[in-house]
Amino acid sequence: MAKKIPFNVVFASDEDVNFPASELNNHGPTVHGWRSAPDCGLDSHDIILRFQQPAKIYRIQLLAHQYLIPEKVELWLHYSPKSLPSTPSSQYFDFLGFVALADNANTNYKSRELQSVTVCPRRGTHLKLRLIGVQGNDYNGTGQISLLAVNVLGEDLEVGPTNGNGEEHLSNEAPPLDTATGELALASICDDLLFSMYVEESIVQSIRELEQRKVLAVNAERFEYARKLKLCMTALRSAGERLGRYALAKRQAVQQEDFTTARLRKEQIEMYRAAVLRQLQVQQLLEPQGVALGTNDQSCEIYAGGKPSLPAAPSLQDVAQALAEATYSPKSLTSLSLDDKSSTDGSQGQPGNDSVVATPAPAPAPTSLQATPTPSLGGWRKSHDELPQSPRLPSRHSSPMSSRQGSLRRRNKSVPRNSYEDYEERAIPTLRHSNTNEFLRECQGNALLEADPNRGRSRLNDRERRQAALPILVFGSELVEQFYSRQFQDREDGLLRLRTFLKDHDLEDVSGNEHAASPNKVARSAALLLHRAVRDAVYSVFGQATETVRMLFLEYVPGRVSPNEVARCVDRLLPELLAKSGDPSARLHTLAQHTILSIAACPEVAEQHLVAPALSRSVGSGTHQRLAMSRLQMLEQLVHTQGISTDKHSGLTCRALSECGCSGIHHPAEPVRKVAERILLLVYKVNPRLVRKQLPPDDDITRRNLLYRQLFTEFDKLDLDRKQELLEANKYGGGHSSGDAATPPADKASTSSDASRLMTSRSGHGLGPVASSNNGYASCNGKQQYNEQLKRSMLSVSNSCKGSASNSESTEDNSPKIRCPFCDWSCVGSDASQLDRHYWKACPFLTKCPQCSQVLEVAALNYHLTTECDAKESYVVCARCTESVHKQLYELHQMEDYCRELKTGAARCPLCHDDVHLPQDGGWKLHLLSAGGCPGNIRKKNLKKSN
Repeated sequence: MAKKIPFNVVFASDEDVNFPASELNNHGPTVHGWRSAPDCGLDSHDIILRFQQPAKIYRIQLLAHQYLIPEKVELWLHYSPKSLPSTPSSQYFDFLGFVALADNANTNYKSRELQSVTVCPRRGTHLKLRLIGVQGNDYNGTGQISLLAVNVLGEDLEVGPTNGNGEEHLSNEAPPLDTATGELALASICDDLLFSMYVEESIVQSIRELEQRKVLAVNAERFEYARKLKLCMTALRSAGERLGRYALAKRQAVQQEDFTTARLRKEQIEMYRAAVLRQLQVQQLLEPQGVALGTNDQSCEIYAGGKPSLPAAPSLQDVAQALAEATYSPKSLTSLSLDDKSSTDGSQGQPGNDSVVATPAPAPAPTSLQATPTPSLGGWRKSHDELPQSPRLPSRHSSPMSSRQGSLRRRNKSVPRNSYEDYEERAIPTLRHSNTNEFLRECQGNALLEADPNRGRSRLNDRERRQAALPILVFGSELVEQFYSRQFQDREDGLLRLRTFLKDHDLEDVSGNEHAASPNKVARSAALLLHRAVRDAVYSVFGQATETVRMLFLEYVPGRVSPNEVARCVDRLLPELLAKSGDPSARLHTLAQHTILSIAACPEVAEQHLVAPALSRSVGSGTHQRLAMSRLQMLEQLVHTQGISTDKHSGLTCRALSECGCSGIHHPAEPVRKVAERILLLVYKVNPRLVRKQLPPDDDITRRNLLYRQLFTEFDKLDLDRKQELLEANKYGGGHSSGDAATPPADKASTSSDASRLMTSRSGHGLGPVASSNNGYASCNGKQQYNEQLKRSMLSVSNSCKGSASNSESTEDNSPKIRCPFCDWSCVGSDASQLDRHYWKACPFLTKCPQCSQVLEVAALNYHLTTECDAKESYVVCARCTESVHKQLYELHQMEDYCRELKTGAARCPLCHDDVHLPQDGGWKLHLLSAGGCPGNIRKKNLKKSN
């Protein structure tokens, strides 16, 4: 199986002083790697590696830098037996191939590229890497290239006879492969470069030992022990990666000469490593005595549930607190009192005492995360100026005169330890051992802010500066930093300053100063900052942000900002405000609703219809109750303030509102359904047919549902009110016309007879009622039939009045005239049989029932066949086209082309099977009496009208 081949770098064409080629000899998280000399001018760079033993090469791994990237790397291999001398002049390298590297621009130069090249098994003693070209980018200003690590996988070469030449190619051999994955079989997972470069070195060594123990356990058939070893290695890898990150942080602190942090990082590494090894029982699993332990072959709690859990990683505050408490242990306090006594006796200048105080006692590092005093750290004595204090612990000695020898004045031993000052300086015992000491952290943060008010306002990083480039240009970096500050007081001050800026910003200043920002840029910059402010979790900041938003749209935007910029600002702020409107807190969602309605009241926003379309979207059943109710409440308020519009882009059309209301009445929350019902009632007052089309048919089955029963009851009330208004209007209108034009008695008699003939035909059967529902025929409800009869009587009275007025004006004599109320056919005379004959044979508005020969309106034929006809048991209503079809012909009917879905607001003609648009607004008259006429009507289309 393949393993890592150790090597040494013997030659490099050039190198940086701080990044020598010898860094490639080792692998680990803290390895710098090799880097070429800056501005060297070489096109290619050579690095020669010499293996410690002749080896058979299977795979070569290269880890490139994140931005110092060469274009390609060529691989050359040389083999020279130990019996032959090898000098640079006598070495002959065979070309294996090259590896092309990506420019890494897609990852923003933050990731490292790992290239693994599998080669045919070859013998070799030297490997030459030739790095050619430079991948140019903004981060590489010196033209350098780098290589972080090189790994060679293979096997040690068995000593045997060779043919003496330099090229040894093993064409008949194949690299060992893993039967499960098909990849190169490795002797240890630690040999992989991806593993060894990111896991801490001591953990890598422990995993190697555990792998050896696992092989022995499998051979001895100790499978429970082998399972524990496997789980332990997996957990150790995760812990090793964390320790590797800690090691990088320690190296960075050393480079910055922050030795206090470096010491804390060192203790943090030791504490976490010891805690991990103790919790995973690594020493017990390694069996250092070489004797098999019975506990390893038994199940335990740590490894019972699969992957074991790792201990919590200590923070630097925990480490500093542990060191401080270890220093303040009773043993250290005893040594402190002895030192103070020796210093007050005048012996502080003796070299013996100085050596005792300054020399640290040899003791191991702390291995526990608990902040308990340990005797090992108790003997470590340093001054309080050098000892790093935990941020959670206040300083015990705030005087600058504290030194290694103690205080210059003698302490008063009679003063009790429980004085007011002493209690102020010591940590509370119940909070001292808490892992989440928020009280002390808050106290320390307040003290730091009182000492330096600008301490909490951190500088913007590069990402934040790129995001806020335009606001910084318009408002300045100081105001923008207040918006990005961690202190909510700074964010509130920033919002106050922004409102002051918007109030003082005048168009005259912009025209007079060419460097001043235009209103469009000011609005865009303010929207960028307010987008961050409205998402703030602090209520006071959110309140200030909403007030600034209202001022922006109601005071600054009108008459200044272009419509496109207004739309951009609304698109940025409206989603965040809508999300806040669904907050469970009443004060938050109420304030968000008020802000959204204020934005909608802006003239520029209302003209472009920017808010209503977002509110009138359908409400799903899974939408949160608070969010759905807020949206519907704001939509209802917009209907009251702006009214229902006919512009299809406004979001306040009858169709958009009815669809939103119909989706809201199916929401599981009752408050949401109540608001949706109110919206539907508002739309029903304007367009009742469209609302009824969106709902199920008004029948007895639908009214069994309590929701629809209440809704249809409200619809009936509105219909009754509307009919009463129409009756009053027709009453006043009819009386006025009769008073103006004196109608002869004969005309009155004829009109009354016409009104009676609208209800009965020659055969005595009732004429079909006028269509009132969406599908062209009336409802089966008795109350609605009464309303329809009332409507027909109103229509007959109005038509008779019109006919009598036209007769009196057009004719000079008093000859009676008969007029058809449907098709406007008229004839001179007083014979009522002529009108009946016209109904029975010629009126295109009427037709005969194919089953009972009753004369009725074409619009009422479908309803008549299913509810009134003697053969109604043989007819059914088609669910697709709403026509009345014989049961025996229903399947054939559904196969016809004219059986199609009915359009919204239309009716279906039973003669020609075409859609009749606007059936209640003259659609049937246009369909039956137009020049083209109904192609399925066999009656006369063109009737001669008598003058």
